[in-house]
Amino acid sequence: MDLGIKNKVALVAASSRGLGKAIAFQLSREGAKVVICARNKERLGKTRDKIAAETGGVVRAFVADVKDKKQVSKMVEQTVKELGTIEILVSNAGGPPSGTADDFTLNDYQDALELNLLSTINLCYEVIRFMKKQKWGRIINMVSVAAKQPIDSLILSNTARAGVLGFSKSLSNQVASYGITVNSICPGYTKTERVEELAKSFEESAKGTVKDFYKNIQKNIPTGRLGA
Repeated sequence: MDLGIKNKVALVAASSRGLGKAIAFQLSREGAKVVICARNKERLGKTRDKIAAETGGVVRAFVADVKDKKQVSKMVEQTVKELGTIEILVSNAGGPPSGTADDFTLNDYQDALELNLLSTINLCYEVIRFMKKQKWGRIINMVSVAAKQPIDSLILSNTARAGVLGFSKSLSNQVASYGITVNSICPGYTKTERVEELAKSFEESAKGTVKDFYKNIQKNIPTGRLGA
């Protein structure tokens, strides 16, 4: 498959593992110059090396927390300095803790909004100025199926991610004339470290076993299996 993105500069946030990592790999396979970031320096370095070894492409890695505006600004500035611009953004972040309304305070909601909604807004604002200048850009905001249909015991994620959909649609209408598209992807359950953490949390909260967790998920999936 040729997506026509050879030599395009693509920034993929939170990409040392999970879906972010998989996306970074595929973009590099398509010939894009890939920039990855994460908080864990060791895991980030291993991911960078694996992508570069497999694809032979240009891969840059920055230790950065997507919630930290200064770190994100520095990463974007350095990327543009080294690679010239940013043409593709995949905004991504981990998920907040699982639980119900009784489990959280207002501060927990604030943290969730900073992690999933405000980090997306900030990343978009950081890169869109370059996209406007070059009259071309692709923004993909990773969200969750929870943004469209709330998932039990994920009230923080349900709340924060729904906001990303509204922001993405609003932004897409405002930047389309610059040759920039903004889309959201709402993946269902995929066998990632994040889902494994949710399964463990489910068991620790005495709601059932890890096996029960996966059974509950699979019964609501037409194919009866998680993504892989």
